[in-house]
Amino acid sequence: MSHVFEYALLRAVPRQDRGEAMNIGVLLYCADLAYLGCRTHVDPDRLRALDPGIDLDVLTATLTQLTTACDGEDGRVPVTNIPIGQRFRWLTAPRSTLVQTSPTHPGLTTDPNTDLDRLFRRLVLPLT
Repeated sequence: MSHVFEYALLRAVPRQDRGEAMNIGVLLYCADLAYLGCRTHVDPDRLRALDPGIDLDVLTATLTQLTTACDGEDGRVPVTNIPIGQRFRWLTAPRSTLVQTSPTHPGLTTDPNTDLDRLFRRLVLPLT
């Protein structure tokens, strides 16, 4: 049986004034299966091509916070205490920061973890 899921890309936007972005992760939410997952990958060389002065430590810290919020495993992070549907909406809310999300997109899944991996390989990892 297939279930509806939603996903959004995480994008690094090193310089707001230039509007350039690079996909660095995927968030996937499936309400029917109570699933919220995240995969990230940062390619420092590609990001430095967009902005040689990018602060990779800030980017890494931001992704760690987003991943922790997604996983819900750290009760010290307030957003992990809300239901995963609300958490997904919070994670995908528009922001004008170093890490932004794309609009959400729908799909059908029988295995959200497999679809998260597929989207991650297709939309985030460098082409080989």
